[in-house]
Amino acid sequence: MQSLQEKASEWSGVDLTDAFAIDSTNLFQRLGLQAFINLSTNFYTRVYDDDEEWFRSIFAGSKKEDAIQNQYEFFVQRMGGPPLYSQRKGHPALIGRHRPFPVTHQAAERWLHHMQQALDSTPEIDPDSKTKMMNFFRHTAFFLVAGDQLKNQSQQAPNCKHATSK
Repeated sequence: MQSLQEKASEWSGVDLTDAFAIDSTNLFQRLGLQAFINLSTNFYTRVYDDDEEWFRSIFAGSKKEDAIQNQYEFFVQRMGGPPLYSQRKGHPALIGRHRPFPVTHQAAERWLHHMQQALDSTPEIDPDSKTKMMNFFRHTAFFLVAGDQLKNQSQQAPNCKHATSK
């Protein structure tokens, strides 16, 4: 049986070494808090303005400001900064926290489309960091797709490396 990590690598096209290259550099120290806030704000502005109603509806139950804060706090924590997310909300538990949402291949690709645009329009993030972050995001998106499929099969979600903080 293929692990969730293996499925994520297969579906995303990103191997584990590239997916977790974020662990070899402290991106929080390199970029600073404001870069993560700007990235998340840029991202969710795109998400909440998306032309596709099916995609916007995934986020309809969340306030934009809360979504932005949750995302940048998770990114900060996962990319070498203080554990802001865990201090406020507990363990990230990505698969469990995304359980209520339809995390499909189509939704992952749409999410990644907006994240790539947000990265491209956040000038304070250097090209090397953008590449590392996008590899992590792409792998993680498809890790969540694999977790969603597992949820639909067994209703039981495993722990994941994606949620650990460094």
